[in-house]
Amino acid sequence: MMTRVKTAEEIVRMRESGRITAAIVELLGRRLTPGMSTKDLALIAEAEIKSYGVRAAFLGYQGFPDVICISLNDEVVHGIPRADRIIKDGDIVKLDFGVDYQGMITDHARSFIAGKPLKKSHVKLLERTRQSLDAGIMAVHDRCRTGDIAAAVQAELDAAGYGIVRDLVGHGVGHHIHEDPNIPNYGRAGTGPWLDAGMTIAIEPMATMGDWRVYEADDGWTVLTHDGSLAAHFEHTVLITPDGAEVLTQI
Repeated sequence: MMTRVKTAEEIVRMRESGRITAAIVELLGRRLTPGMSTKDLALIAEAEIKSYGVRAAFLGYQGFPDVICISLNDEVVHGIPRADRIIKDGDIVKLDFGVDYQGMITDHARSFIAGKPLKKSHVKLLERTRQSLDAGIMAVHDRCRTGDIAAAVQAELDAAGYGIVRDLVGHGVGHHIHEDPNIPNYGRAGTGPWLDAGMTIAIEPMATMGDWRVYEADDGWTVLTHDGSLAAHFEHTVLITPDGAEVLTQI
């Protein structure tokens, strides 16, 4: 299903959905502590979902069994929270989360380092991946093309020397968690579907410190780097405006 131009009333609900999504991820980042399990974090997210009176966008989506994806280190995305998955000092923790507020969905991801970073290069990985997201957002405007966003993200990650995950991409979002079109993190400007003001999309760079290739774990969900290299993931839901983009997943 192609993402469509949202009505003024739908945009109001998208803004509130994005605010709640960002607030919960921000809280989880503050509560993240070495020694807790990924399931501990998921239970905090679950309690916040109930407190806000919203629906978890991920729970049950294509059978996903929890309210949030939590991926550690060489896990890129879609990690299933587990009580026996203990977060250690220096782990790179990726939180991917979304809520449905009155029928409108937003999608947001951030990467954190638990406790103290083990290496400066790990901090750089997160910083440069976040900067590539910023670059992608800066490329957004009415009648831009998906390739414009992809090329902007790729330029940042190529300059940093990181692998760009190609099997997973950004997407339209709003009435459903995943809508067309796909928004890759690599490509050529001036190519791909056109995007119009009023559409809402999720831009989500995924970068690795090694090769870009990934594989799916036996659980059928968790995606890991093929060479075991560390990965980072950042994502915002944005509203395309006549002259740029409005980030919806922010407080």
